[in-house]
Amino acid sequence: MGSLIGIIIGVVVIGGAVLLVIVGVRYSRQAQSDEFDPVLARLAEATQRGESVSLEDIELQQPFSERVLIPIIKKFGEISTRFTPEKLLQETALKLELAGSPGKIDASTFLATRFVGAALFGGLILLLSFLPTVSWTIGRTALYVLIMSALGFFFPQLWLQSRIDRRQTEVRKAMPDALDLLTICVEAGLGFDAAMSKVSEKWENELSILFGRCIREIQLGKTQREALRDMADRVGLPELTSFVAAVIQSQMLGVSMAKVLRIQSDQMRMKRRQFAEELAHKAPVKMIVPMAFLTFPSIIIILLSPAAFQIMGTFGGGIGN
Repeated sequence: MGSLIGIIIGVVVIGGAVLLVIVGVRYSRQAQSDEFDPVLARLAEATQRGESVSLEDIELQQPFSERVLIPIIKKFGEISTRFTPEKLLQETALKLELAGSPGKIDASTFLATRFVGAALFGGLILLLSFLPTVSWTIGRTALYVLIMSALGFFFPQLWLQSRIDRRQTEVRKAMPDALDLLTICVEAGLGFDAAMSKVSEKWENELSILFGRCIREIQLGKTQREALRDMADRVGLPELTSFVAAVIQSQMLGVSMAKVLRIQSDQMRMKRRQFAEELAHKAPVKMIVPMAFLTFPSIIIILLSPAAFQIMGTFGGGIGN
């Protein structure tokens, strides 16, 4: 019975987590986009094919998540905005920006997903307690519901932090090679903006996306200094911040850009190697928990089981006689 309940709870947690991610990403890509409306897009496609369909028929063809779940989360987001402090909204918006604005989801909607996740996790466990095969006391049921609700509430925050860490790690790994390419382009006669544009065209990663956005902002009228600083703020990585500061300072002082880029490339490669060594030193500490609770007990059982059986047989035979 206990193993069955554990399996059911695990399925509930995994299912709820997947549902939150799917709903959040789907809503952020479609409902929050000002340039794309799936209903109008399908209506236009049907019109081009010459089919006579109504807007209601197109809406009924939408998946259940887009017709029901996404509007519910949107409504929760609108309601939560009225009672959420402005500072919390700003902090959440900053974290979403550091994560790369996954799906262009806004701060109020993200905060709403935390309450939806808490209600989903807690509600599923509460429904589980009413099953005939489950005989939980009221206190035990309340404890499980509280624990799962807290897990559902903090899961979106953990997911967002993992996105931030993964994005920063990807930018940190790509910076030395990107700076080498920038150095080659600048030494070949290209300007710094053209070199950044060339890196953005050649690669497809988070750093190239940042370079491309920076170039577009410069083309729209923002000064190069402001665009570079905004690019560093959108990542929150010390290596990128120091690189931007060095580029701005070299332009102000008239220092050779190629020389600055070469020095920065060497420093970034050294920092990347130090970061890899740091992760390698942390690995033994992280391995202690799985080794202590998974590996060592198995080894002890394998090594001591024959001796334990012999001791039990010896003492058992003596007691029987």
